[in-house]
Amino acid sequence: MKRNEFMGKGLSILVTASLLSIGVGLTAAVGPQADDLFKTSVFTPVNSFTKGVEGPAVDKKGTIYAVNFAKEGTIGQVTPAGASSVFVELPEGSVGNGIRFNKKGEMFIADYPKHNILKMDMKTKQVSVFAHEPRMNQPNDVAIDDNDRLYASDPNWKENTGNLWRIDPDGKVTLLEANMGTTNGVEVSPDNKRLYVNESVQRKVWVYDLKNGQLSNKRILLEFPDFGMDGMRCDKKGNLYIARHGKGVVAIVSPAGKVLREVSLTGKLPSNVTFGGKDNRTVYVTLQDQGNLESFRTDTPGRQ
Repeated sequence: MKRNEFMGKGLSILVTASLLSIGVGLTAAVGPQADDLFKTSVFTPVNSFTKGVEGPAVDKKGTIYAVNFAKEGTIGQVTPAGASSVFVELPEGSVGNGIRFNKKGEMFIADYPKHNILKMDMKTKQVSVFAHEPRMNQPNDVAIDDNDRLYASDPNWKENTGNLWRIDPDGKVTLLEANMGTTNGVEVSPDNKRLYVNESVQRKVWVYDLKNGQLSNKRILLEFPDFGMDGMRCDKKGNLYIARHGKGVVAIVSPAGKVLREVSLTGKLPSNVTFGGKDNRTVYVTLQDQGNLESFRTDTPGRQ
């Protein structure tokens, strides 16, 4: 081999090695590595929320909200770094459960003792009654579609029954189905063509075809043999992240009803989940037995 050929090959090797090194650096800087995924960690201190911690939701700035911070009837706010404080106290006698944001950034809260859906102006913190329905047992979890229609589960825990409601952007309330099982978690698919509802006591997840706020073609998606279910959310692939109350896991379920993974938590009583973080791939989980939130990273961004 000639000297100039040797030098050329040497230079090529050095350049290749440098590019590989840069590539490795870029890989390390972009997103979590595979071994960082699906590992839970404590996000807020134990007992910083009450045992009624529920309804997590994340605003456009990345702030996390959940009900019953420090005492019942409050909504707590948590920074992405984990610093918690009271955001607002609800009107006397109101206690929140599910929280959702519409496209305008307004917050909606299921107020179960007073059979209300509350609406909050995030700038003024003014709380008003958006919808009131005395026929509700207790509005529990809420979902929202791309047209800002809300869907509320409505369990009757004493009778192990429940209903399902729609609340339109003008506040009109419509009963979609009555005399179900104990309706709890509810969610809309990323394409807005499906509505999912689970029944905690019966351990069933139902799926409907959804079009213009109307439901059809109800069928079973999945039935668990043990433990309960609570809140759930979809990622952008349509996978459901279901809080398995009593089992201490978040079950990730495909749109076909296959359990893809179970993410183990510190606590045993997860009540709900939501997505957040800069890339919307951080999952926040509320835990009733721990009175706090845990978090883990996932490989797919949340729907909202």
